[in-house]
Amino acid sequence: MRVLCVNTGSSSVKLQLLGPDDERLGEHEAEAPGTAVDAEALGAALGRLGEADAVAHRIVHGGRRSDAARIDAALVEELHGLTPLAPLHQPKALGAIAATERVRPGLPAVACFDTAFHAGLPAAAATYALPAALRERHGLRRYGFHGLSHAYASRRATALLGLGPDARLVTCHLGAGASLAAVRGGASVDTTMGFTPLEGIVMATRSGSVDPGLVLYLVRQGMAPEEIHDALERESGLKGLAGSGDTRELLARDDDAARLALDVYVHRLAGAVAAMAVAAGSLDALVFTGGVGEHAPAIRAAAAERLGLLDVALDPEANAAADGDTDIGAAGAAVRCVVVAAREDLEMARQTRAVLG
Repeated sequence: MRVLCVNTGSSSVKLQLLGPDDERLGEHEAEAPGTAVDAEALGAALGRLGEADAVAHRIVHGGRRSDAARIDAALVEELHGLTPLAPLHQPKALGAIAATERVRPGLPAVACFDTAFHAGLPAAAATYALPAALRERHGLRRYGFHGLSHAYASRRATALLGLGPDARLVTCHLGAGASLAAVRGGASVDTTMGFTPLEGIVMATRSGSVDPGLVLYLVRQGMAPEEIHDALERESGLKGLAGSGDTRELLARDDDAARLALDVYVHRLAGAVAAMAVAAGSLDALVFTGGVGEHAPAIRAAAAERLGLLDVALDPEANAAADGDTDIGAAGAAVRCVVVAAREDLEMARQTRAVLG
């Protein structure tokens, strides 16, 4: 089955056509800032790619769904209802669904949810300490995100390192958006993002976790909810600390703001790795993936340096030269360390074939 994978991210749209053996038959990537998709441009790109038997759409928020699902009118309506929980991503993904249907009418389409990998989180990890009536009325729980990436990276790392089926891993998806997952026996048992993709570690433009009292304080100071939302989503994180969300730029700079931004980033990252290791019950391997996770050896080295208490150590030469799927752990270290190239498309194709049989 040839699967066309449509991956709408926070700043781009990636199209990949995979053959029956997951070989890449064609690909296209375009910048897509904001929350809308240029339907005409997307349609033109789809037209240039080869024929497909099915299309897989990455959907950031699938609510409580635990599996991929075939797209129909009822599912599209359901996904529209989840837009407030992922306002940067959901409208763009829904726009891509509509554009694809116009260009390839009748092509079987499957929604692959970034939340599904975390749908089975233990209650202790999924539950906020809020009144039960409030949680039930508004569906308040920790959903988690980047599940397609965490699922693939954990499975690939387990195979690459020759670990057993009960392996305990911490996967670090580090990109413009960033999250960690504790994976035990192939299942997510905790993750850093929660009800929305704002929770967790510092990101390119997102704050990550902040004191909820701080948000309430800003409301009392007269800031509108929309203004606070924009500040937390688009003007915070590395950008808020140093004026840029690009880690490559910050690593190349030599000024106090850039140093502070990177120190805050690594401090939160290392602390989250330790927390996820506790949730997993132990740590067999630490996995780095995503744009920053794959291409910023200095970030990996700085995080590992702070994780010596877990017996995490990198081979400096292997870390500096890592390209694609690479074992970067130091010889003799109890915890294995590996870089895995992000391949959400492979996970999407796998789930699509399973749905369509």
